[in-house]
Amino acid sequence: MLVSSNSSVLQLHLLLKFGDRLRRLRESQGLSTAEMASRVGISRATLRAVEAGDPTPSIGTYLRVMSALGIVGDLALLADDVMRPVTSNTEAAGASREAPLARIVVSADTTRHRIQDLQSLALHEEAVRRVRADPALLQQAQAVLQKWLDTGDQRSANLWIEWKDILEHGRWRKALGRTHRAQELRQASPMATVLPPEVRKRILGEIRALKEGIGMDRL
Repeated sequence: MLVSSNSSVLQLHLLLKFGDRLRRLRESQGLSTAEMASRVGISRATLRAVEAGDPTPSIGTYLRVMSALGIVGDLALLADDVMRPVTSNTEAAGASREAPLARIVVSADTTRHRIQDLQSLALHEEAVRRVRADPALLQQAQAVLQKWLDTGDQRSANLWIEWKDILEHGRWRKALGRTHRAQELRQASPMATVLPPEVRKRILGEIRALKEGIGMDRL
């Protein structure tokens, strides 16, 4: 299955991997989360969000973390390519040789826990996007949740009660976070019920493609 570079699953996966890379770089430099947060001028909670690949922190926060780790040059290479104006000289130079071609293969961690959490996160981000746009879907999720609460099942009761608060007040970050609690919430979530079958099929197909590896040509 071919997956577009615009795929939300692919973008989510890359952000998670980027956050993990930042965490490993910090650890390799012997820096604790407290030391790193102090150096960057952010809270430890914000640093944890960055290292988890959470999209909530601003791009500026990510840049400051990269700078503190000494890898802001990676971004400078991309920015230079994007921002350098094309002149007649560079056009002429480009015409005299073929553009280099590289193939980048992106694949997901196929361990069961990581791939399942990526799948759950992708499904929930799409569900939240749809619920925000359509109040009827919110009511649908609330109705499903209430049926679950009415069963009196105590095993997931605390999670369902938390979901009731999330749905009523739009506290989506609690379920879309990268914390252990957010993972637990996604496992007891009514949100998947608002997704049309074809949307679920598309996202699951993109997850399968990531497991096999997605090739992207880069000029």
